[in-house]
Amino acid sequence: MRLRALVVLAMGILPGALHAEPLESSLLVLTSYPDELVARFEAAFERANPGTDLRVLWKTGREAMPILRGADQGGVDVYWTPALRNFPLLRDEGRLRPLDIASPEFDREALPGRIGAQTLSDPSGRFEAFEVAGYGIVVNPAYLADRGLPTPRRWADLADPALAGHVAFPVPSRVGFAPVLVDIILQAEGWTAGWTLLQRIAAGAELADRGPGVGDSVASGRRGAGPTIDFQALNAQADGKPVEILYPERTAWLPAHIGVTAAAPHPKAAAAFVAFALSEEGQRILFHPDIRRHPVRPAVYRDAPAGTGNPFAAAGAFAYETERGSRREPAVAALFDALITRRQDELRELLALLDKARRAAARTGDPALAAQAEEALALATAVPVTEEEAAGLAVTPALDQHWAERIGKARAAAADTARAVLAAAKEP
Repeated sequence: MRLRALVVLAMGILPGALHAEPLESSLLVLTSYPDELVARFEAAFERANPGTDLRVLWKTGREAMPILRGADQGGVDVYWTPALRNFPLLRDEGRLRPLDIASPEFDREALPGRIGAQTLSDPSGRFEAFEVAGYGIVVNPAYLADRGLPTPRRWADLADPALAGHVAFPVPSRVGFAPVLVDIILQAEGWTAGWTLLQRIAAGAELADRGPGVGDSVASGRRGAGPTIDFQALNAQADGKPVEILYPERTAWLPAHIGVTAAAPHPKAAAAFVAFALSEEGQRILFHPDIRRHPVRPAVYRDAPAGTGNPFAAAGAFAYETERGSRREPAVAALFDALITRRQDELRELLALLDKARRAAARTGDPALAAQAEEALALATAVPVTEEEAAGLAVTPALDQHWAERIGKARAAAADTARAVLAAAKEP
């Protein structure tokens, strides 16, 4: 109730106004959430607020922005969806109302707006985290055990040569959750080391070009492991599939958000819906077996079904920067295609040659030869833009072609260097 009163205050309504005066009779919510989630929140909200009809407009994150940037914001009252890039853009354009969530009265112990060192909600108070999804590694324990393969528990473990051919990896230009997954690895490992690791993992992986692809591949026993968003693995578990989800130490829990549009025609009902979605009653709905999402209120985990992971209990020191990742999402997706998707066979063969050269150099005991082999690896996995250049970069066909030429030249030089090392080491 405290949160509800605060959101109402943020809309310029006196405390108790929702009870003293009826809400507007209509409310339009724009979302991309599936019906099994939306329908339960809709029914529960309408029971709690009789006389208010909640209407739903389903749009993807990309489809939503023209509406929310258009005349009267399409009559939308509440924007409620997993779309990390959209909320900061709408905030910066003045298209979201302040919720006043940063006021001293707001109970941040009950609704912290962060997990460990990672911020979930907008510090300026224009949007609030509604639920979080974890990023981890889905594994098929029987598949791995039958083949005597190690269980990957860190991102780097997926690059273990023993797992080559046994990993599935999502393509970020095709799979909605994958750009964030790739960026988590980049922020956890660093730009240069992260891209090297990603290329080592994905060179021998099955590349999945649709959302459930990694989970389906691992659950079916076609592959043994792969990085994914956790609710897909949790849903597979609930369906009796032989999978587990493991969270690397340096991972992130990414929020979906909720906010009220600046042009909301029904601000009282909008405030009430935000309050309900973030209340304990609303947050418990996320535990429903047809939904299986992670609430953002730590207290509700006392009512969680057995086996439910608690991100607040597992929080680490790694502070993933959501907005930093959002600014470079298009560049990250395009770079993955340029470095890996379109050149996977070439990359796999080149890395095999480089590994052979590194082993040969090590056997000679010659530090100069070893340095030459490492130089070849750096060339082979070099990224054609810096981390700073990637932020906000618009990727054009001409730029993509430029990248392709630079990558091709660097990899040709890497292959020449590797062959020179092998010759010097007197190995074929």
